[in-house]
Amino acid sequence: MFEQIEFLASQLGLTPTTLLLAGIGLGCILGFVGIAALAGDRNPAAARLAAGRSTRITARVDRGLLRNPDEDPKGLAKVFVPTDLSQRVQLARDLAQAGFSGRHSVRNYQLIRVVFGVLLPGALLALLILARTPGVTMPLDIQSRVAHLTNNQIMIGLSLLVATGYFGPHYWLQGRVAERRRRIEEAFPNALDLLQVSVEAGLGFDAAMTRVGNELAPVSPDLSWEFLSVQRQVQAGRPREAALADMAARTGVETVRSFASVVTQSMQFGTSMSEALTAYAAEMRLYREMKAQEMANKLPVKMSAVLASLMLPAMVLITLGPVVIRFIRNF
Repeated sequence: MFEQIEFLASQLGLTPTTLLLAGIGLGCILGFVGIAALAGDRNPAAARLAAGRSTRITARVDRGLLRNPDEDPKGLAKVFVPTDLSQRVQLARDLAQAGFSGRHSVRNYQLIRVVFGVLLPGALLALLILARTPGVTMPLDIQSRVAHLTNNQIMIGLSLLVATGYFGPHYWLQGRVAERRRRIEEAFPNALDLLQVSVEAGLGFDAAMTRVGNELAPVSPDLSWEFLSVQRQVQAGRPREAALADMAARTGVETVRSFASVVTQSMQFGTSMSEALTAYAAEMRLYREMKAQEMANKLPVKMSAVLASLMLPAMVLITLGPVVIRFIRNF
């Protein structure tokens, strides 16, 4: 194989090392493009619905709102996709809370974990093989560092890379879920005020949610997509209560879950939607004020550790410094 590489490099006027690095780089690019293509799989039905809307709505990404019911994995997917329905549903909910609600999101996520769990240790093994192959030179003094690794160090490195590649996407997903929840929590009180004003102005609840979702698209695309997804599900024939409950499960935010309960109860008991939204908006303002007061009351406790670690040594030094200097001069 190395003779063929040297022959091809001589034909192209390059060194074997340059040709080998170019091949590795091209392989990494092709692998990244393949993983990105799998992760960007879209639902054809949702794409057709988005294409039939106005230009303003088609500018947004429809992340597989219309999808088939959850089915058991088949074929090769059984190797890396959980076969337990409860685990699969929980993973799909975590992915939806992170913003990945496509039809193949669970499969793509598990596939990425397996690929990274194999790719990272495979890269280390490839470096070891190249470093111990005579006649192959590697840049940046990698060869001298890799070739002298002991078997124990190699096993520890492979174990760490496998754990990093497989469990790293899990921690990344949890961080993305927390970040999306924070954005929705910050944007929801303003969205609720807009929804209340729209209902009081005479719009129906569905029209108000659609209007608020369109207006929030530049400011809070996450919450905008959640509002619009509820309306698309209702238009497709799904009960409004189920669509609102699904939105609360996708966001994982307690205020959104309470909003879904308020709207559902108002429609079931026939009470005024405007009055219900007004009362809930007032409660949300009070909640935001109490949360701000809570954060303000936590500041002295958090600052005490900083003051004790930074200011206390300086105060002790200023107070005891002259006494110590006078003691040293006298004795």
